[in-house]
Amino acid sequence: MKISSEFQEKITNAFGHAGKAWIDSLEQRVETYLQKWELTSEGPVDNLSYNFVLKVRDSNGTPLILKLGVPNFDTRNEMVTLKAYNGEGCAQLLKSDPENGVMLLERIVPGTMLSAERDEMVVIENFIKVCKAIRRPVPGGTSTPSLTHWFDGLTRYRNAGEGPISLEHVQLAEEFFQEVMETSKGPELLHGDLHHENILYSEEKGWMAIDPKGVAGDPYFDVVSFLINQLESKADPKSTLKLRVDTISEQMGLDRQRLLKAAIALGTLYACWGVEDLADWETTYECVKWFIEFLG
Repeated sequence: MKISSEFQEKITNAFGHAGKAWIDSLEQRVETYLQKWELTSEGPVDNLSYNFVLKVRDSNGTPLILKLGVPNFDTRNEMVTLKAYNGEGCAQLLKSDPENGVMLLERIVPGTMLSAERDEMVVIENFIKVCKAIRRPVPGGTSTPSLTHWFDGLTRYRNAGEGPISLEHVQLAEEFFQEVMETSKGPELLHGDLHHENILYSEEKGWMAIDPKGVAGDPYFDVVSFLINQLESKADPKSTLKLRVDTISEQMGLDRQRLLKAAIALGTLYACWGVEDLADWETTYECVKWFIEFLG
């Protein structure tokens, strides 16, 4: 089984010694679950991130997904979230081993990403359908993390010293986060990463979500990842962003000003994370500035 050096490096950088140990045992771990669940491998997917994802078929020839992650709270929390969705609006969890970070999932066929659709209005409308389909209360008796803990990242960024994100904007983000929280009707279960590449087309069920992070928070925040995604290929990204804000506010019955405040808050956090991770932060930060302009 071929495991790319890029994937190995990404896991080791993210998880340290635990990641290295997991990579070393991955081939045997995959083989164990192929045998245990009577699966035939068709090879890994092309766009591996922080999980090893294999296309497989069961003994009846049904196409499925075998997903293995470094065993930790996040992988277990994803399983809890998938159980809460129960296959409605999101790929269904069929089997799981929380202790070892292994999931067997429904495979969405053909699995075309929403990013492949060129008509922006069609993209927005399909996003809205999925976003509505996965609205859920926070599952009881679980330790679903709170979005409030995510926003500790702004304090961490400020304490790290001077950086490319304006501290004035960091303060504004904190104020708007607090305002959205104070006007919230209460937390719901959020996908936490609902954007074009995590929405796939199923011939059987239509557009569906994959890879939920699972976080408790105000539902306005679950729109932000989509708003700022896939703008770099647009001829006029600012106008496209405004179209998304205006259309989603209208069609989902959201308060436009409140949505912009949620977007400024979470967008600033994303930009700060990008600085921390030495990843692209400029594009996200530009969106934050546009959100502030739209709000004004």
